[in-house]
Amino acid sequence: MSEGNELGLVKIRRALISVSDKTGIVDFARELKRFDVEIISTGGTAKALRDGGVEVRDVAEVTGFPEMMDGRIKTLHPKIHGALLGLRANSEHVAAMREHGIEPIEMVAVNLYPFEQTVRQEDITLEEAIEQIDIGGPAMIRSAAKNFSAVTVVVSPSDYGEVINDLQTNSGATSLQLRRDLALAAFQRTGMYDGLISAYLKKLMRLGFSHGIRSGGGDFTSSWSTKRTHPRSIEDAQRPPDFAEWTIGKAATLRYGENPHQEGALYKTGAAAGIGAAQVLSGKEMSFNNYVDADAAWQLVCDFEDIACAIIKHTNPAGVALASNAEEAYRKALACDPVSAFGGIVAFNAAVDDAATRAVTEIFIEVIIAPDFDEAALEILRKKKNLRILRAGEPKPIEGLEYKQISGGLLVQTRDTHRLKREDLKVVTKRAPSEKEIDDLIFAWTVCKHTKSNAIVYARDQQTVGVGAGQMSRVDSVRIGAMRAQLPIKGSVLASDAFFPFRDGIDEAA
Repeated sequence: MSEGNELGLVKIRRALISVSDKTGIVDFARELKRFDVEIISTGGTAKALRDGGVEVRDVAEVTGFPEMMDGRIKTLHPKIHGALLGLRANSEHVAAMREHGIEPIEMVAVNLYPFEQTVRQEDITLEEAIEQIDIGGPAMIRSAAKNFSAVTVVVSPSDYGEVINDLQTNSGATSLQLRRDLALAAFQRTGMYDGLISAYLKKLMRLGFSHGIRSGGGDFTSSWSTKRTHPRSIEDAQRPPDFAEWTIGKAATLRYGENPHQEGALYKTGAAAGIGAAQVLSGKEMSFNNYVDADAAWQLVCDFEDIACAIIKHTNPAGVALASNAEEAYRKALACDPVSAFGGIVAFNAAVDDAATRAVTEIFIEVIIAPDFDEAALEILRKKKNLRILRAGEPKPIEGLEYKQISGGLLVQTRDTHRLKREDLKVVTKRAPSEKEIDDLIFAWTVCKHTKSNAIVYARDQQTVGVGAGQMSRVDSVRIGAMRAQLPIKGSVLASDAFFPFRDGIDEAA
């Protein structure tokens, strides 16, 4: 039996290796062999190790059962899990292991079937996705991690070097601190893996389960057949659940957070749309604040069907406009507040050409976002070495739930994907607005939706004229929006993100 000591060292005598990602696994196994570790392995991993000159014992030889059911049954056996879970200091466990011929295993190196990569491929059927749900791998990882006092669990190729260093330091044994750290990483990995599967099946639930259907890659929403729909699935998917879970993976370490003394990182949820999924084509690293402002800009332009441009500064619109082409939309947006636009974020909901990029690069901006850029546009933009260029894909509102962290908890709500339409309006004034005024009001209210409260937006001809944002008093927002207007304010409409409890705001506007 493997024994520890007062330092928590455990000598590694037997290791089970079963990996989908075979990066570095042959070199890792060779290093284990230097410490006379017996290696047990499965299927493709065993072949890869033997091809690399590493002596391996098949898991079927240990269990007395062959791999079966297309590989679904390999390691789910008492001689594997007993070897991992048995408490070495418990005399009853030790006696049971001896009685049933269970030899302890001190190390497990396992990584899981590539479920996430599989469901992101084009034309994947539900059956194909289901077959990439690993059962034996998570079971072994959890068994080993639960018994970290005696077993070392390794779930990532990036940890192989640290494990070997620990073995070299401790003459073929691993330290308790390393085993604890690796056990934590193991539980995080299985939790994330289950979350990925849950998110995938939850997505299907909204669209209706049907065998043989294909995901179409991406966000799993394309070309679904809906032969049978769960009766409450769509309703349930649109409301805050009793239990919420996130599946996120760290995509980048940022230079710092909102302020230089804070650390920051970008985590991706796996969604195929949105700023988190956008491609950074060129320029400096995105900062924490760049991402926050870029998201505000992108969500704003995604609320328009006509060609739109938004210039954002500190999450509020400095200017927004609609036009027949991207260049005109930008110039109209810029005219609203050219001073605040300096160093801002520019977003388009349509592909950007060279004419638009020439206009945008006339002043300094931090980030430009669009569904796509033509080659001539990219050539111009890439000459600005510090300009961050984001390709964000199809401009569409993100659906589902959104979360806001507060101290000690999270607030959850359904996303505001509602687009104001003419039929939503009720005229309560003596003079009804003209058709043109209604068009401008709908535009202004849409911009107002993306402006911090208390929010006031003056607009005319599908162009912002003045914006008053984030004031404690709505009357002050009315006053500031008019005061900051660079364009003639006469003849514009005014939108507010809430009602006026008194006539003072209207009087100020007048």
